[in-house]
This record gives sequence, structure tokens and C-alpha cells, in this order.
Amino acid sequence: MEVWEIVLVVIVGLLGVLFLGGFVGNARMRAHGDRRLADRILEADRALAAARAEDRGWDRALLEQAAREALEARGVSVTALELIRVVDRPGTEEDRCLFRATTSEGFVEVGLARMGDSWQAEA
Repeated sequence: MEVWEIVLVVIVGLLGVLFLGGFVGNARMRAHGDRRLADRILEADRALAAARAEDRGWDRALLEQAAREALEARGVSVTALELIRVVDRPGTEEDRCLFRATTSEGFVEVGLARMGDSWQAEA
């Protein structure tokens, strides 16, 4: 075997090892991100339940409808919605929530603010 062939085999082997290392590292990062998102969703669901127990304006169906309408106004087609944050301060003027929408292009977040008895997208 000639020297250039040995060098070529070594370079291809190193590239293969780097590719596999990157693939494994990316999979680990995605799994960590998925766990963090699941934790945020669980926390938001708990906060929503607590807010709903104190104040009947936190109706999940109304929240999701307002989020879908806000995204449709932007021209975004939603395939799934996940509630990821609930801010329920005393009174109703400062109530906020944040949804993460899955679209065909990726993910989009939309924040909602309570305006009286309805929910509207934050500016």
C-alpha cells in the first residue's frame, strides 16, 4: 500500500469518527431540549390549573382559539399548540400566557394578554 493510500484511509476514518461524534452529540442535545420543553409544558399546565381554580377566565379552549386566530392573522398554519407559560398575577389586567405552535416550517411562539373577558395576541 502506498503512502497516499494510507493517508487517504486515515483521513476518511477521521471524518467518519467526527461525523458519528456529531450525530451522537446532536441527538443528546435534542433529547435534552425535549426534556426541557416537556418540563415547561408540565409547569404551564400546573399553573393553568391553579389559575383556573382561582379565576374562571382561564379557559384552555378559549386560550387555544385566541392563539390560533393570532397565528392565522400572521399567515401561519398551525399543526399543534403547546401551552408553555402562564403568568397569573392578582387581578386580570396582567394575565399573560405563551403558546408554542408547531408549523410546517418549524416552531413559532405567540404570547397572549387578557383584555377584559377575552384574550388577544401581545404586540
